[in-house]
Amino acid sequence: MGNDDERARKRLTRTPRRGLTVAVLAFAGLASSFMFTLVVPLQAELPTLLNASREDTTWVVTITLLVAAIATPISGRLGDMYGKRRVIVVLMIMLIIGSVIAALSTSIVGVIVGRALQGGVTGVIPLGIAIMRDILPPKRLGTAVALMSATMGVGGAIGMPLAAYLALNADWHSLFWLAAGLGITGLILVLLFVPEDVLLSPGRLDLIGAIGLAIGLTGLLLYISRGAQWGWTSPVGLSLVLGGIVVLLLWGWYQLRAKDPLLDLRVAARPAVLLTNIAAIGMGFALFSSNVTFPQMLELPTETGSGFGLDMLTASFIIMPAGLVMMVLSPLSGWLERTIGPRPLFTVGSAAIVVAYVYVLVWSSEWVHILVANALIGVGIGFTFAAMPMIIMRSVPANETGASNGLNALFRSVGTSSASAVMGAVLAAMSIEIDGVAVPTREAFNVCFWLAIAAGAIALVLSLFIPKIRPLEKHPSLPS
Repeated sequence: MGNDDERARKRLTRTPRRGLTVAVLAFAGLASSFMFTLVVPLQAELPTLLNASREDTTWVVTITLLVAAIATPISGRLGDMYGKRRVIVVLMIMLIIGSVIAALSTSIVGVIVGRALQGGVTGVIPLGIAIMRDILPPKRLGTAVALMSATMGVGGAIGMPLAAYLALNADWHSLFWLAAGLGITGLILVLLFVPEDVLLSPGRLDLIGAIGLAIGLTGLLLYISRGAQWGWTSPVGLSLVLGGIVVLLLWGWYQLRAKDPLLDLRVAARPAVLLTNIAAIGMGFALFSSNVTFPQMLELPTETGSGFGLDMLTASFIIMPAGLVMMVLSPLSGWLERTIGPRPLFTVGSAAIVVAYVYVLVWSSEWVHILVANALIGVGIGFTFAAMPMIIMRSVPANETGASNGLNALFRSVGTSSASAVMGAVLAAMSIEIDGVAVPTREAFNVCFWLAIAAGAIALVLSLFIPKIRPLEKHPSLPS
């Protein structure tokens, strides 16, 4: 054991190696976030391409969000127990297998199975942040975490125009071959440049807890994502949401009594962690609200009175700067986190989100207004997504970093799923028929912007009540 610790110390003191590890983890994060926008350019054509109904093809998107939400906290706990690098390797293999299955499929079943496996790779980001805590000193951690957090926006921002170009100029299967290539590259880099864990949390996998969490979240998230389609008060919808809530309540009761729980809810109930996680719902909602509304506004015909008539590829380039802003701001986010702390950084980011949606509510008569608003959203998401993991890591034990960051990612997923459902329902309900096609009105987009302002404002208020947290301590695995 002593020799293992000494080898770990020598490995972790090699600064260039640590920098390379951060770069590799960021690449894996980019590949992970790309999966969410991979099929966005194809959504309208999926019924024709897969010879299936539009209701069935929505599962190509829904299944990825659902699996991501369920798998992320579970993979975080597995990482704390068995090694974060090992779990990342498994997730990258899942991404490769899922991509190949979808690339070889001509039916909807194969594509849905492939997309489900792709959804699991989302756990790479919180696991990567946890690894950074293991290998980096506190003065370097903030910038690295900000970079890793930025990949959640950058992957989608860069991926959307790339996916749009391939969708327009190549066979749609090429999107999944691209995803497989990213997975293979990421897997090789992780195996070569990410060190083995030196601090593990002993215990056993709580299978009952994992199954209970999966069942409860499935009911809740299916209601959120498909409720508008099924009917919010339909027997199926109400059965899912009520059943999900009951299962999650029973799951929480069991977790508080289990010897080795999947998630330590006592740690999750600490005020700093709890308020940050609730605020994460608002941030996820605000981020995905722009992903739903802005592309539609840019691509709708000008005759509708609510669109700018741009093609898919041009629209994706206007959306892209938000992710690039997040990437460029990552060094500043790290410096601000060290200088003023993560709580004020979270507050500033939340305020930027509110300002962005107020701006587009007042000025949105030209596509450049959407560009400016989206860049402001990039600032807000960049700051808040960099701050949240740091607040979490300052508030939980080192050996629970993976699970706690995974739980935070789960709350963000609830926000994104909610935004997708709510924005879709509003745009569908407030629409007019033009040439036989339902088109959202300008008032519908305004209502969506008001909802996003409310979500950002709630996160802003919650950030003010996050209690003072201790400075980040050096991880036990780092040399003294």
